[in-house]
Amino acid sequence: MKEHYYDKLLNIKTRAEQQGFHQSLHYHRYEPTPYSGLEELFKTYELKPGDRVVDFGCGRGRLNFYIHYFFHASVVGVEMDEGLFQAALANRESYIRKTKNRSDKVEFRCCLAEEYPVAPRDNRFYFFNPFSIQVFQKVINNILVSLEEYPRELDVILYYPSEDYIYFLENRTAFDLIEEVKVPFVYRHNPNERFLIYRL
Repeated sequence: MKEHYYDKLLNIKTRAEQQGFHQSLHYHRYEPTPYSGLEELFKTYELKPGDRVVDFGCGRGRLNFYIHYFFHASVVGVEMDEGLFQAALANRESYIRKTKNRSDKVEFRCCLAEEYPVAPRDNRFYFFNPFSIQVFQKVINNILVSLEEYPRELDVILYYPSEDYIYFLENRTAFDLIEEVKVPFVYRHNPNERFLIYRL
């Protein structure tokens, strides 16, 4: 029900699943974060209009439009699949047409996550298990290099976090876990239904 409600509110189409798999084992099938999960996350986690959120493996852009609509933060969706990237661009046109919002705060890039050039303003990074731990490590290292050049507070947000991601952040980086947000009802049946927020 919420999937239909929010897609209609935002004038976007994000419910269809990805057809087929990428040939590389390093990149996982696209699946959007459930809107019910986003509701829970943002009951406690605060975003400000000055934040710039990067969603790695953004697919059709659900998270990006949700964040921009409710928090007016800048958002960047990074997607390697050309078909999903084109769907995100189409959603962007529909979203802007309905909401009359500025288009310069909603961006999409078609590239591999590890090739995304982390910008000085990027300060929130979202991952819903989009790729292998090897790619994740490269992306985090790119973020840390950017931090050395442009010191700022950074958050990494994991949904449905893999043990490999958790181990790497907690044992190989200086990120600290600051919050865990469990998705009610589904968490008791599946302990992966949660968000972990790390800060540096």
